[in-house]
Amino acid sequence: MSIIQDIREKYAKLTVVVIAVALIGFILTDYFSGKGRAGNGRGSNSLGSVNGRNINGDEFAKKVDQLETNYKDQGYPAAMATSQALNTAWDQEVNNILLTSELDKLGMKIGKKELGDILYSPTSNLAQDLRQQLTDSTGYDPIRAKQRIDELLKSKDASLKVQQDNLNNYVEQLKQQRLSEKYVTLLTNSTNYPRWFLEKQNADNSQIGKISMVRESYASIVDSTVKIDDKEIAEYISKHKDEFKQEESRNIVYVTFNAAPTSGDSAVVKNELLASKAEFDTTANLATFLMGQGVTYTDAFRPGKSIENPVKDSIFKLPAGVIYGPYINGNSFALAKVIAKKQVFDTVKVRHILISTAQRDPQTGQMNPVRDSVSAYNLADSIRKAIARGANFDSLCVKFSEDDGSKAKGGEYDIIYGQMVPEFNDFAFSKPVGSKDIVKTDFGYHYMEIISQKGSDVAYKLAEIKKEIIASPETVNTALDEANQFAADSRDAKGFDEVFEKTQKPKGRVKGIAVSIRPVDAQVQGLGFSRQLVRNIYKGELGEVLKPENVNDNYVVAAITAVAKEGTMSAAAARPNVEPLLRNKKKAAILKQKIGKVTTLEAAATALGGKPVEVVDSIRMNSTSTLGYEPRISGATFNPGNKGKVVTEPLEGVYGVYVIRVENVSATPTTNGDIAEQRKVLYQQTKQYINNPQAPAYPINALKKAATIKDKRADRF
Repeated sequence: MSIIQDIREKYAKLTVVVIAVALIGFILTDYFSGKGRAGNGRGSNSLGSVNGRNINGDEFAKKVDQLETNYKDQGYPAAMATSQALNTAWDQEVNNILLTSELDKLGMKIGKKELGDILYSPTSNLAQDLRQQLTDSTGYDPIRAKQRIDELLKSKDASLKVQQDNLNNYVEQLKQQRLSEKYVTLLTNSTNYPRWFLEKQNADNSQIGKISMVRESYASIVDSTVKIDDKEIAEYISKHKDEFKQEESRNIVYVTFNAAPTSGDSAVVKNELLASKAEFDTTANLATFLMGQGVTYTDAFRPGKSIENPVKDSIFKLPAGVIYGPYINGNSFALAKVIAKKQVFDTVKVRHILISTAQRDPQTGQMNPVRDSVSAYNLADSIRKAIARGANFDSLCVKFSEDDGSKAKGGEYDIIYGQMVPEFNDFAFSKPVGSKDIVKTDFGYHYMEIISQKGSDVAYKLAEIKKEIIASPETVNTALDEANQFAADSRDAKGFDEVFEKTQKPKGRVKGIAVSIRPVDAQVQGLGFSRQLVRNIYKGELGEVLKPENVNDNYVVAAITAVAKEGTMSAAAARPNVEPLLRNKKKAAILKQKIGKVTTLEAAATALGGKPVEVVDSIRMNSTSTLGYEPRISGATFNPGNKGKVVTEPLEGVYGVYVIRVENVSATPTTNGDIAEQRKVLYQQTKQYINNPQAPAYPINALKKAATIKDKRADRF
């Protein structure tokens, strides 16, 4: 059983972090819509190692850039996106190295046929997001999907290099996840509960014991009378080093000085905005006026439901030309005016064939010519005439259309007003159903047909000007001056506390505490994201008071109160956990000496100052009793040699010292049921436990615990 238990504790399912959605954003959406994004390197030195295998800084930085961009696209604030990307990329790298090492030992590989199953099989669970991107109006076709992927990978177009790299990275992640599943299955299937073991366990658990006892709690001895010195704690740590491993970290205390805009600052901004209201109301050249206000105005209607504005319902109720505001929009004061409004269809279904004159460069966003205008128009006109003579639209679309986003669907789009470029949009929403014509846009010539128009909505031309509510120089300087003065007066951590009590606490400021700040953290507990503050904390020395650092709307003055090096905890750091254990051990020795040699329960009770003799029944091997968790009492109770006797040695328990007499041990009927069913239940429970990332048996936790991992990300990021 020890070997089986060892396997269960050390190995289980390894979940390789797969940021599939993020990678897909680069791989397919950008490729088939003509958009792209490139990462940038941050150097090529080692950022650390896992069991001696270096992690290349340049390659790591590319992964961070990819993830960071995608987190931002998902709406993460910049600082949070950077932090999340840095940690996710690191976890991926460490997990992959550890898993690869195990797989190499086992000889596990993914063959070409199996990779095809992962990528293209409709029944595969791994690449569902990939298949979703490759599904069109006709459904999902594995052959067509493979052709499109091969088209991307074989392309010699240098602008697609980033997308090709991202696809290859994505495929590697899928392969790692499949290998992980195989690895986990191998380990999980090795879990076994022998019949003899369960039969013995059931027999043990059916026993019930009854004891008489005398006890004395550790709480009867005042803690302050039992001293534990650092040497004793250090000796305990040296014998239990695995329990006292620690990462590098630091603790700080801090005081914040608010530099957020005051009510006076807000009033100034509001008045500045109001000064523009008259011209906003009367200007004859709206676009020029708005440009002077830092606003790029697009003279186009947009459906009301697509306009994002916190007070749009109130704005839309006003007649065209009437100004609404000032009102709060985010961190700004704003004025808004409906320039015009009209009734439009809710959605329109169109189909088109695009003959391109220009394509957008995925790197620069610029439109690059691909065909002259005359040739493009003539080809579009030929398509129009062919369709008029009865040619099949779908066939011509597949053959000629250069819009990869729609040609697989017969050129169809369901669009809402304002979704497409203006010329495309105007034709779709201004012409009746059945209209057909050639429409010129920046992308080329579109042969368009309107298939259907549905619903009703109101579209608006809306102009808005904003002024951000920012702190005045006086507000910022006042906060900074106070922070500088406090930092200057507080020469060290002790002075920090003294000056705070004397000068800052009377002003209502609060002293904060942030603990376990790691070198690569970007967020400080209670303060928010500030990578620079963390860098400063790690540049300082123990007890040092740092210069003020701007974090969000505050200036922060921090003092370093603790420095923990990677390795084994110091006696001071471990004291809160170790001291109670050692103190109870000393208390147990005092109580055992007080009891002396055990002869009878009554004698022990007298030695302890007249303690009562208590009776405890219903003690079982597999559960706690009214005593709580006291394994030594259970062990002594069910020791066959103790039945009917007084245990002659006082028992050192979790909560106190006990002297017991075992009155009786009997058996009750076994109610655990069928052994086969028990084995099945235990197997399922173990499988779930193995899959719990918080459990010691979670494979990556076991592998990381046994690995030597050096993390130097803080040197560069």
